[in-house]
Amino acid sequence: MASGLGTHTGGGTGKETLPEAMRRAAHDVETALDDLLPVPDGGEARLYEAMRYATLGGGKRLRAFLAMEGASLFKVDRRCAARVGAAIEMVHAYSLVHDDLPAMDDDDLRRGKPSTHKAFDEATAILAGDALQTRAFEVLAQDDTHSNPDARCDLVVGLAHAAGAAGMCGGQMLDIQAEGRSLTGEEIIRLQALKTGRLIQFSAEAGAILGRAPPLQRHMLVAYGRDLGAAFQIADDLLDAEGSAEEVGKATGKDAAAGKATLVSILGLERARAQARMLAAQAAGHLDSFGERADLLRDLAAYVVARRT
Repeated sequence: MASGLGTHTGGGTGKETLPEAMRRAAHDVETALDDLLPVPDGGEARLYEAMRYATLGGGKRLRAFLAMEGASLFKVDRRCAARVGAAIEMVHAYSLVHDDLPAMDDDDLRRGKPSTHKAFDEATAILAGDALQTRAFEVLAQDDTHSNPDARCDLVVGLAHAAGAAGMCGGQMLDIQAEGRSLTGEEIIRLQALKTGRLIQFSAEAGAILGRAPPLQRHMLVAYGRDLGAAFQIADDLLDAEGSAEEVGKATGKDAAAGKATLVSILGLERARAQARMLAAQAAGHLDSFGERADLLRDLAAYVVARRT
C-alpha cells in the first residue's frame, strides 16, 4: 500500500517531532471522525449530535496515533490508517461516555467540559455510547478501510476482543468489584491490563494488521502496546493522586475517595513512578528491530510517563 495523505514518511525519520506528529495525526483523525459521523435529518439527529459531542474536539488521540504511526512503519495509506484510528477513538469515546454515567464512575466533567450525560441526558448518553461502538465496527468492515477482507476481519476481531468481556468491559467489571477491597499487586495489574491496556495494545497491533506485517513484527508491536498500556495506566493513577482538575480535565483524587486499589496506593508515588518508567523503557526495547523508523513510538513511550494531562 502506498503512502497517503501529507508528506511525513513515518516511523521517526526526524522530519517531525512527537508533538508535531501527534497534532497532525489528531487532525487527520478528527477529519475522519467528522466525515464518518454526519448528522442526518430527523429525530435521530440528537443522537448523532451526542455522538459527535463525545468524540470530536478533544483528547490527545493517543490510541489513534499508535495505530497510524504503527501503520506508517509498513507504508500504509494514511487515509486507511486514519479510518482505523477513528474507529478506535469511537470505541474509546463510547467507554468514556458510559464510564462517566452515575451508575459507573459518576463524573460530571470530561476533557474540561460537561460529560455527555450532563450535556444531553442519561438515556441519550447511553444510546450515543452504544451507537459509537457499533459504528466503529461498521467502519472497520468497510472496503475503504482496507482492500483485503482478511485484514478487515482481523481488525474487527482484534477490536472486539480488546473492547469486550475479555478486555475493556471485563476490566471495568473488575474495577467495580474492587471498590473498598484490598487487591494484590497482581490483581491490580490484571484489572488495569483489561480495562485500559487491551485497547492500547490493539491500537499498536492495528498498524501491523493494516500493513499485513510478518508475525514477528506484529508480535513486537503487540508487546510494545502491552507495556505501553501498563505504563500509561500507572501514569494515569499518578495524575489522579497528584494532578489538579485543571491539568487533567476531570476530577482528581477519586481513586482514593472511592477506596480503589491502584499500584500507586500499594507501591507509593516514587516506586510507582519508577515502575512506569521501567515499563516505558521495556516498551521501547521491543522496537529495536524497526530501527530509527520507530523513533516516534519510542518518544511516545517516554511521553506517556512524563505527561501532566
